[in-house]
Amino acid sequence: MDDPSSTSKGKRKRGRKQKAAAGNHASAPPDATVAAASDSPAPAAAGRRGRKSRRHEAPADADASRLPSPPRRGETKPVANGGDAVVDAGPVGWDDVARVLPSMDAVVKVFCVHTEPNFSLPWQRKRQYSSSSSGFIIGGRRVLTNAHSVEHYTQVKLKKRGSDTKYLATVLAIGTECDIALLTVDDDEFWEGVSPVEFGSLPALQDAVTVVGYPIGGDTISVTSGVVSRIEILSYVHGSTELLGLQIDAAINSGNSGGPAFNDRGKCVGIAFQSLKHEDAENIGYVIPTPVIMHFIQDYEKSGEYTGFPILGIEWQKMENPDLRKAMGMKPDQKGVRVRRVEPTAPESGCLQPSDIILSFDGIDIANDGTVPFRHGERIGFSYLVSQKYTGEKALIKILRNSKVHEFKIKLATHKRLVAAHVKGRPPSYYIVAGFVFAAVSVPYLRSEYGKDYEYDAPVKLLVKHIHAMAQSPDEQLVVVSQVLVADINIGYEEIVNTQVLAFNGQHVKNLKNLVTMVENCKDEFLKFDLEYDQIVVLETKTAKAATQDILTTHCIPSAMSDDLKT
Repeated sequence: MDDPSSTSKGKRKRGRKQKAAAGNHASAPPDATVAAASDSPAPAAAGRRGRKSRRHEAPADADASRLPSPPRRGETKPVANGGDAVVDAGPVGWDDVARVLPSMDAVVKVFCVHTEPNFSLPWQRKRQYSSSSSGFIIGGRRVLTNAHSVEHYTQVKLKKRGSDTKYLATVLAIGTECDIALLTVDDDEFWEGVSPVEFGSLPALQDAVTVVGYPIGGDTISVTSGVVSRIEILSYVHGSTELLGLQIDAAINSGNSGGPAFNDRGKCVGIAFQSLKHEDAENIGYVIPTPVIMHFIQDYEKSGEYTGFPILGIEWQKMENPDLRKAMGMKPDQKGVRVRRVEPTAPESGCLQPSDIILSFDGIDIANDGTVPFRHGERIGFSYLVSQKYTGEKALIKILRNSKVHEFKIKLATHKRLVAAHVKGRPPSYYIVAGFVFAAVSVPYLRSEYGKDYEYDAPVKLLVKHIHAMAQSPDEQLVVVSQVLVADINIGYEEIVNTQVLAFNGQHVKNLKNLVTMVENCKDEFLKFDLEYDQIVVLETKTAKAATQDILTTHCIPSAMSDDLKT
């Protein structure tokens, strides 16, 4: 997994803060108001041209080290909804001022101890490390934060604002695709005196937003303000998916992950989760909007677990070229996108075919560039309509095939990749025989073997399968010889690394469990593995099985196969 505190050019980075990280940009003081300040300066006093607004300059005799005095009785103070509140009779202290912004008290600091699997040495785990991030309390005694904040968690603790106690938390659900996690705390004391955050609607462009959290640079709560600068389908770094997202110009730094973004009425409109680090870009942060958040929460409430965001299992092509539209038999008033390929494991494979033209989804027409109407003056990719559905729901698709219009009701499902983007918190599977370590390829495996830039450093054949190959069955895996543990029996095979296994004794290898079953039940004299690049590995069966335990003992490996492969 990427080091969340590091930066690289041109990449969106997750905002979890590691405990050892230090240094940060300056952030707003804890008592800053949620309401965004007006862009127009206060008018200058009459007859004094060129004088700066009073609120932008300090009095000459002000003591910089002295805190401002608490509000006096009858004095007006700004509140989160943009208005003013009049202080009632009686002395007023700083505790009363803090209660003007009750939503900030619902923001908590998340402490997590992670123990990541070692995909290169799957019988081991990496050294545990700690990180801190942000979260906030919602209704039903629950807390929202980012999925990458609690990924591979061993222990999760929460601390409220102004408290000196850390409470043990329970992880209820982790949504890897949408980068959201749901937590709860059993201790009743944690929930005392805290009002849950209320959700607002999707903001418009130029709406003011305020991100609250615990970024690096200090231990207390931090507030940064900005505006919504873009609303579109974004690439979610942690989930390797594309969902609706907000781009804002408020600073989102390491540790801000999981913190809420409030509008000028104090309602939560999103969750901070990543930022863009590039030499030509400044203050570009990204927020998970409320439609995605509510989809995650309602999905959990419906089924008791996170089931994911459905997609159409197709690859499609734009139909902007007029000659292409004519060749496909489209009328001048017809618009849509062409189906290039259909996932064999997707429910759509039973009705959709290559070169079909998708005209509409659930009654909403799709343009030739693949967009649909979103809001006034805005368009968005039609995958947004699919992501609003739930796994198992049906959708009506209108297609054009051979100049005839057809309608199909299809059942939506989640995407099954040949090279999985996540292992859902499970330890990696592996199998060892005669020193050959067999493993299934996944994105975490590629990242472990080739680093964060595995897209550039991994073998081309593995990358082609990762990006373009489609699984022919729901349980298909890409099985490779990860490495060879050197022993007398495998002399001459020591240099085989990350090479795909195509067949065993002439039979196609479907997945890792299928390979294990064939090897364990082999009655032939030899074990013959057909590998990529026309390589062949031949081992005498009895010798190979007898030598396996000695090799495991020599290399101090506890077991020849992982628990989920044992029969």
